[in-house]
Amino acid sequence: MVDNRYATALVIGSVLSLLAAAYLSVAVGTQHWYQYNSPPGKREGMNASELRDEFISGEADGAYTNAMFRLNGSLGLWWRCILVPSQSHWYKQPDPKLEPECVSITLPQQFTPKYKYPGNPNGEEDLLRTYLWRCQFLLPLVSLALVFLSCLVGVCACQCRSFMPTVGVGLLHLLAGLCSLGTVCCFLAGVDLLHRYAQPPDGVESTLGWSLYLALVSFPLQMMAAALFLWAARSHRKTYSRITAYRVA
Repeated sequence: MVDNRYATALVIGSVLSLLAAAYLSVAVGTQHWYQYNSPPGKREGMNASELRDEFISGEADGAYTNAMFRLNGSLGLWWRCILVPSQSHWYKQPDPKLEPECVSITLPQQFTPKYKYPGNPNGEEDLLRTYLWRCQFLLPLVSLALVFLSCLVGVCACQCRSFMPTVGVGLLHLLAGLCSLGTVCCFLAGVDLLHRYAQPPDGVESTLGWSLYLALVSFPLQMMAAALFLWAARSHRKTYSRITAYRVA
């Protein structure tokens, strides 16, 4: 028999876990982790079609190219996008309609070595940024896998009518939360390292996107879920031990 307090903690922890998994899944699949905003005056005199072709044909290491800086680019874990005019001539209309042009980052490109000077494969390899880039897309997958595994453990615990596997569920959520936090840290560290070698032009503003904030929010949700699961398992064990000792006495 489970006390109502522990049952409530399990329900709340499960809801928090589902919310964290949903937020992290949306963050991984969207491209608004980091955004660049170029004022209209900075785009004058540029050939948008050439920048677009350079952006589409570029490698994943060249995601922070001149096109992204000057065409309001945005970057995600699996996508990179720019805003291009819907018409072929950009500056013949005062306010052209802009449409997003996105390119997916393939799995082989995720493992491509990164260089200190993006776009120059003959230059020196930046090992730190290479491994940060790989960690930033592997860690969220590991986090989601841990949450899924914890769900399986929880289902098995319900079938076995045992409260002890809840400790494992809490520990898995704790590891998942650390992986979510590591994703955000690796991404921001990689962006900071890259800007040391490929700085945006003057006047171009860079901001954090809502996708990154979703991934960041998933961290405290997973940690709170882990705390609830661990508290419920530990407290229930103490209560059960006391009841058993009382009955024996």
